[in-house]
Amino acid sequence: MKRSHPRVPAREIVAAAAAAKARRAIRAAARAAQPERTPTPAEAEAPQAPPWGRRMFWLLPVLALIVAGAGAAATPSIPDWARWTLAGVALIGASCLAIAFLLGPAARRLAGERAVLTAAERREMTANERVEAVNAARHTLIQAATGLVVIGGVVFTAQGLWYTAQTLDTARQTQFTDRYTKAVDQLGSSKLDIRLGGVYALERVARDSPRDHQNVYDVLTAFIREHDPTRTAKLPTRPATDIQAALTAVGRRKVHMDVGAINLMEIRMSGARLAGADLSDGDLSKAILADADLLGANLTEATLTGTNLTNADLTKANLTEAKLTDANLTKANLTDANLTYTNLTKATLTGAALTDANLTNTGLFEANLTETILTDAKLTGASLLDADLSGAILDGADLTSAGLNEADLGGADLSDANLSLAGLGGTDLRGANLRGANLFSTDLTNANLTNANLIGANLHGTDLSGANLTNANLIGARLTDANLSEVTGMTEQDIRRQAIVDSKTRF
Repeated sequence: MKRSHPRVPAREIVAAAAAAKARRAIRAAARAAQPERTPTPAEAEAPQAPPWGRRMFWLLPVLALIVAGAGAAATPSIPDWARWTLAGVALIGASCLAIAFLLGPAARRLAGERAVLTAAERREMTANERVEAVNAARHTLIQAATGLVVIGGVVFTAQGLWYTAQTLDTARQTQFTDRYTKAVDQLGSSKLDIRLGGVYALERVARDSPRDHQNVYDVLTAFIREHDPTRTAKLPTRPATDIQAALTAVGRRKVHMDVGAINLMEIRMSGARLAGADLSDGDLSKAILADADLLGANLTEATLTGTNLTNADLTKANLTEAKLTDANLTKANLTDANLTYTNLTKATLTGAALTDANLTNTGLFEANLTETILTDAKLTGASLLDADLSGAILDGADLTSAGLNEADLGGADLSDANLSLAGLGGTDLRGANLRGANLFSTDLTNANLTNANLIGANLHGTDLSGANLTNANLIGARLTDANLSEVTGMTEQDIRRQAIVDSKTRF
């Protein structure tokens, strides 16, 4: 049996609603009737002071965090992963500050707001305006948060990519290490073909892994030195096949990647084939490279002290600033070679061919150049003090300003050579051929010119004081403005009969 509820008449409902409406109206009227405190004009117009204390409270720690993170990220002593993490934290902090500035002061300034809202301006805002302001702030915060998420994603994505790259690099280096170890093991094999494979495998490692470049060539040069023929054994005419392969690999390395000079000291590699090899700055002191093929080789600044290069082919080789003190270059072919500023002190160049070679400013102190061929060679500014050039062929050579004091040029061929401004004081020129030579303003004091051929030579302004001219041939020689005081072997009349003199010639 259903329980029935009493039904409320419609009139009572309408009456209750009207009473509630009346009560709300009375409360609204009461609030409106209450006196409201009116702010003073100064208070109404004065902008709210910005809460700098609150702002600095969080701004300073963020700045300190950014600076500390950036500084720590720049420290090489900490692990890479930590550096990247700190850099990411510093970047996020800087991004937060930048977003806060853009959404705060920058946004208000762009909107035309130059000052903070006053209290009166805030009271004038309607409810709808306040709601819209709150929604706008929420929307802005959501955008800022989205921006931070994007920035964080970019940072961590970059970090992930870096980790991936590091992992790949580690794998590659592990592979290089394995290849390097295997190649070194191959060098110790008793089988020639395996040793050859080891040489070429190491060369490939050096090309693929720049960080292993120096280690590879240190191993190859050590392999060459340690597999040198025994000191008691007769030297072979050519190096063994694997040693030649190692020499070739060293000669074609990428020199700009060298950390230190290659060490090939005291190697004994007669007949080595090193044409076009780059051995610049290398140490080959006391090495035996007799009969070696060094055609077009680069030996710039190389150390070849005491090196044996007998019969070596150095045609068009670059030996600029190389050290060849006491080196043996007997019968070596240095045609068209560059020996600028090279040190050849006490070097032996007997019978060597230096046709068209560039020996500008080269040091040849006490060098042995007996019967050396220096046709058309450039010896400008070269130092040949006490050098032995007896029987040397210097026709057409340029010896401008060269130092030949006390040198031995007995029987040398200096026809058509340029000796202007050269120093030949005390030089032995007995039997030398100076036909057509240019001796303009040359110093020939106390020189020995016995039996010398000076036909047609230019001796204008030359100092011949104290020189020995016994049986010298001066036919057509130009002795204008020359100093012939105290010369021996010829009288003034003999000289005037043969040579061309003028009023400035001094006897």
